Order: sequence, then C-alpha cells, then structure tokens
Amino acid sequence: MNALDLATIKCAECPIRHRAVCARCDEDELAVLEKMKSYRSFKAGEVIYWRGEPLEFVASVVSGVADLSKTLEDGRTQMVGMLLPSDFIGRPGRGHAEYDVTATTDVTLCRFERAPFEALIESTPHVAHRLMELAMDELDAARDRMILLGRKTAREKIATFLDLLARRGDLEGGTGPVRVDLAMTRDQIANFLGLTLETVSRQLNALKKDGIIALSGRKEFQVLDLAALKDATGDDADLTA
Repeated sequence: MNALDLATIKCAECPIRHRAVCARCDEDELAVLEKMKSYRSFKAGEVIYWRGEPLEFVASVVSGVADLSKTLEDGRTQMVGMLLPSDFIGRPGRGHAEYDVTATTDVTLCRFERAPFEALIESTPHVAHRLMELAMDELDAARDRMILLGRKTAREKIATFLDLLARRGDLEGGTGPVRVDLAMTRDQIANFLGLTLETVSRQLNALKKDGIIALSGRKEFQVLDLAALKDATGDDADLTA
C-alpha cells in the first residue's frame, strides 16, 4: 500500500488502526486526528531524522521498516532499535531527535506536527494512555534486547529476531506457516544482533535445515514451525546455558 492509496483511507480503516497510537480512540477522537494527519513516504536508505535535528513531527510507521542508530565520535555506528508498522517515532515534549532514524525499506509514515499533537495529548486521555503503553512496550523490548545481546547464543539471537518479525507480521494470529519479509540485509541483522555476517548466514541455514523456517531468496522467509521457533529463542530456558 503506497502513500497515494493511504491518502484516501480514513483513520478507522487504517491497517495499523488497532495497534498504533490511535488504538484506543473513539470516533470523535479519530475525527480530530483525521484533520491533523498527513502521510509521507521515504525510500530505503533515506534518513527520516538525524540525531539532534529539531523534532518537527511525530509519526506512526504505517508500512515498512526503519532503524534507530547512534554514531560515536570515532565514526562507529551501532543500530540500537528497529521500527515496525504501528511503532511510534518521536517523543512529545522533546525538541530534538535522540537517534538517527533511517528507512531500512521503503517506509510510509502517518505524521502529526509535534506542537498540535502535544496539545492534543492534553485533551485526549486515550492518546496519552496509548503513548504510555507504547513507551512501556519499548522499555520491555529494550530489556529483552539486553538479555539477547548479553546472554543468548547465536542460534537464540537469530530465532528471537525471526520470532519478533513473525509475531508482528502475523496479523491474523493463525497457527499455520507465517510468511514474513526479511526487510534487513544479513549485514544489518548482524549489526543489530551483535553477530558476524557469517554467523547470521550459518544460523539461518541451520534453522532451515531443522525444518523450522524456509528461506525464499534473501528477502523473505516462512516460519514452518512456530512452536519450534519459539523454543529456539531460549526464552523459557536457562539463559546461562
């Protein structure tokens, strides 16, 4: 779905309606948001925000994947987060971007100018409540990422990453095979998970050999056994193993 298609869609029909910042809004609140929103698309590799840049708008990711990264003084860059559909960009009350935000794939955003959106929060408890929920989800994800980077094996890291994409991509919540776009390159995955490129490729092939996933080229995979993939994450096992 491209930006032109989205321009004709009402908030109530939005594909991320029940997961985004507007998830708890009633019809009157959606009508207010409808008047405020605008859509903008970014090509893969295009920068959405530079770190330190004035935060002129906040936004929900409607389609595509973006990454959050931080560059150190010596030029080293670390990817610190991944933004999927329904994730929120920007922090109301903050005037500047905290991280570089880059479109990993082609991305479409539902944007709100920061100042009017901050004013809306004051008068719309449902939006404020949902923002808090999203912030708590992000905090949980950050804690999970600490475990992933610090304690998990290479296989568990890859399985956790694929499980995240599968859960976020399986909108119907079925029990059968789930097809997912592998938006990031293997090099980007390696950077995100703290692995080498060779290790990423080796672990993906091992999961394929075990019948847990099927790879369709380098940009798509299918989860054949959701339960086995979950087991492979190590989340229910001794993390020191």
